[in-house]
Order: sequence, then structure tokens, then C-alpha cells
Amino acid sequence: MPSHAPRRHDEIEFARGVLREESAAVASLGDSLAGDAGGRFVAAVDLIEACAERGGTVLTSGLGKSGLIGAKISATFASLGVPSHSVHPSEAAHGDLGRFRACDTVLCISNSGETDEVVNLAAIVRQDGLPIISITCGPTGDEPGWAPRSLERLATVALRIGRLTEAGSSMAPTTTTTATLALGDALALAAARRRGFGAADFARRHPGGALGALLRPVTDLLRFVVGKNLPVIREDVTVESALREASVVARRPGALLLVDGGGVLSGILTDGDVRRLILRDRRELDRPAREVMTRAPRTLPHTALVRDAERMVREFRQDEIPVVDESGRPVGILDVQDLVAMRLVDGEQ
Repeated sequence: MPSHAPRRHDEIEFARGVLREESAAVASLGDSLAGDAGGRFVAAVDLIEACAERGGTVLTSGLGKSGLIGAKISATFASLGVPSHSVHPSEAAHGDLGRFRACDTVLCISNSGETDEVVNLAAIVRQDGLPIISITCGPTGDEPGWAPRSLERLATVALRIGRLTEAGSSMAPTTTTTATLALGDALALAAARRRGFGAADFARRHPGGALGALLRPVTDLLRFVVGKNLPVIREDVTVESALREASVVARRPGALLLVDGGGVLSGILTDGDVRRLILRDRRELDRPAREVMTRAPRTLPHTALVRDAERMVREFRQDEIPVVDESGRPVGILDVQDLVAMRLVDGEQ
């Protein structure tokens, strides 16, 4: 039976080469922002910020692969608080020009800068006075003999991704589309950063799925809440008394919360701690809880997000996480099984 090892090795090396070429294109584009291209990039962000602040929409348009990349860039803008949608340049000439308003900004993408449908759309919206950002292939700095493309001449700000060759000597867009997408991401993220768009804003726009779950307040997940179904126990009582106090609720977490005289969390006593005490000597149950508890346990503030709890579980393998208020008083306790149920962590951790 013939071996496929040589072919497999060749394909892996080819794939590595493709990824290196695309990575190098993005890195080169990033380096170009240190020069004249950086000023044009900032000017483009200015237009996007101004558009969002006046209640406008960033409309993206391109044909073929450029249109698909434009749609992804538009989705990124929307995720980051900048209203946006994509418009097909051909459909625009058949009624979709009604989508364009005086407060909007247009992002036109064409690798060659000469795509008829995109150039025609840019010419129309320019007559209406809308700001236009173009992304085309071409030198990122001044280059003698390089004439601006038709789309660039219509643009308010013209951005270029560099003079790129497609990865793997492909006829299909590869390196150029990757660089365009990366530049679009940079525009969206820079505009969001300038507008102070934060995690709370992102959470409001992504309430569903695992991403939305990670951005929820950790208090939303608490099944065991102080004052409801979670007793807090003074640290000076015996272990046996602590267990009796905890038994007043029908269901409890895998740890007891112990507090000092001021009601501040001072330690936890886990089911595992109790089992080890009993196995060692049952008389240990008569000792004060403060002598056997885990002091100063890792906690989360009540303002934390679920992602903070997920990170703590992964980093410290902590099954029970006390949640405290700004004074250090317990609010509740998060059980790792709550995160497992949401498929945010593996139950085998």
C-alpha cells in the first residue's frame, strides 16, 4: 500500500507557507501605519466616529469577495456599537440608494479600485455629500508613477493594503482579503475604543450564547444567596454546630461561609474539609470552625462578570467561589456546577 507521508508533508509545508504569507501581509500593513498611512487611518476613524455620534450608519459595499469581507466588517462595527449594514453595489442602483442618508458614511472596498459597480456607487453618494472611505490594493506610501485609482479619487479618505500577491500563487483572493479584513477590524476597534465602548456595552449587544453568558453579572448565576437559602455562620462556633446551622436549608452548596464578628467573610469550610476531619478523628468536630477553615479564600466581588468566575475556576480549580460585597460581607456562593451547566467549563476540571 503506497505511503502518503511525502504528500502529507508537502501539503503541510504548503499550508504553512500560505499562512506565513498572509501573516506577513497583515504585519506589513500594521508597520505601514507608522508612516503616512497612519494619518489616513486616523482620518478614517474620525469619519466613523463622527458618523456614529450624529446617529448615522456606516454602510459597507463591495463586489464578490470584497463584498463578503465588507459584510464581515459591517458586522464587526455593529457588534462594537457603530450602526452598520452592507449594501450590494448593484442593488443600490435598483432601489437600495434609499438606504443612504445624509448622516451616513460609506466604506467602499475594491481590490483594483476600478470595479465599475463600486466606483459608480461612490460617484453617486459623493454627489450627495456623503463621506467615503475606500480600501484598495496599492502602495501604502507615496510611490512615484503610481496613479490613484478611480475609487480613490472619489474617496474622502483613501486607504490601501499594500501591493500584495495572493498566497500560494493563487488566482483567488487570499492575502488581499485577509489584509482588508484586518484593516476593517482595526478601524472598527479603534472607533469603538475612541467612543469608550466597553464590556458592558458589548454584553448588551450579545445576550445569547456562550459569549453572552460570560458577560453576564456573576450574581445572575447565584443559586445560593445569603438571606435566602444560604446561612452565614460565625467562625467561633464548633464545626458540628456549623454543620447543624447549615442543615436548616433543604439544599446547600459544597462549602460553608464563615464570618467574623463584623459579618465579614473570614473563611470557608468545604465538604472535603469536613470529611477529612471525621476520618482523622471525629472529636475534631468539637473544635472551633476558625481553627480548621480555609482562611482568606479567593473571592469575587459582587460586581464581577461570569467570565471572571470562569477564569478563576480554570486557573485555580476552585469549586466553590464566595461572592462578597464592597465591605467583604458574603452575598452568595457560586458553585462550579453552575458553570458546568452552562457549558462554560468542563465538569472534569
